Amino acid sequence: MLRKATIDDVEKIYKLINDFAAKDVMLPRSLSELYENIRDFFVFIQDDQFVGCSALHIFWKDLAEIKSLAVMNSFQDKGIGKKLANACIREARKLGIAKMFVLTYVPEFFEKCGFRRVEKETLPHKIWSECVKCHKFPDCGEIPLTYELNKTPTQTTT
Repeated sequence: MLRKATIDDVEKIYKLINDFAAKDVMLPRSLSELYENIRDFFVFIQDDQFVGCSALHIFWKDLAEIKSLAVMNSFQDKGIGKKLANACIREARKLGIAKMFVLTYVPEFFEKCGFRRVEKETLPHKIWSECVKCHKFPDCGEIPLTYELNKTPTQTTT
């Protein structure tokens, strides 16, 4: 079951994200950051067990980011990550956001969800305001990808 996160989910989200961060495949998040941004988060529950999360963070009227998408190892490769990504995409579309991006160490997953790799320089400078606070700045190695929401998969540009 996919749903919006609640305060009761924060410690589970924190543990999942930071377990992956300890393996250097995701950036860590603090409890205070998660509480402050809980309304950004979706969670996936299976058999009454928390198994994954993702967040949609709005940057500007036309730009949003998928952040902190994680699925417990024992539940990976079952489509849960894609459901979490799609929840963020649907919400962004519903809000009227034109473009989404993600910074990730796992670009292949997001490419399967319709995102395309881009050069970091093509992203607006405002997204880097959070990066300067990161312990891996300036060379974190995350790969940027974007997703255009104002186009359907069958549309082409001329």
